[in-house]
Amino acid sequence: MRTINIGLTNEQRQGVINLLNQDLADSYLLLVKTKKYHWDVVGPQFRSLHELWEEHYEELTENIDELAERIRALGGYPVGTMAGFLKIATLKEHSGDVPNATDMVARLVEDHEQIIRNLRQHVDQSAEEFHDQGTSDFLTELMEEHEEMAWMLRSFIEGQALQPDGIQPTSETRTPVGV
Repeated sequence: MRTINIGLTNEQRQGVINLLNQDLADSYLLLVKTKKYHWDVVGPQFRSLHELWEEHYEELTENIDELAERIRALGGYPVGTMAGFLKIATLKEHSGDVPNATDMVARLVEDHEQIIRNLRQHVDQSAEEFHDQGTSDFLTELMEEHEEMAWMLRSFIEGQALQPDGIQPTSETRTPVGV
């Protein structure tokens, strides 16, 4: 293979590739969980959650492809097996467990927030430790996408229990503003 000369040492590139592979592993695990919950959700918010999670797993699929391509652009190889993903991911599986809709949402919020914390750290590391501002910018954009997905999910569980589609909370069940 031809030597890569993009202003980063082999050690810097490898350090960034390692960060990106961890982000790839976490993203893949989150994709699997999102897809599983998309299939398994039941209850009054089925349609809303089913459609939201479809949007999310489509976005996650694009992000995964972009992560893998960034790894390749830096001369590395993306992890590409479930065993490899599970070995380096910071997210955990919940195999054999089908939670209710609210718990599904809560778990996905926790996973997105974990990824956001990791990405925040990786943004700093890629820029400061490895001097790769391109990857830092890439990861910042990815972090912002996860922040938006987490916000959408939190909107389902903040302030009130899940309500059947079309039923608005009454003044007795509505949480007052500022409380």
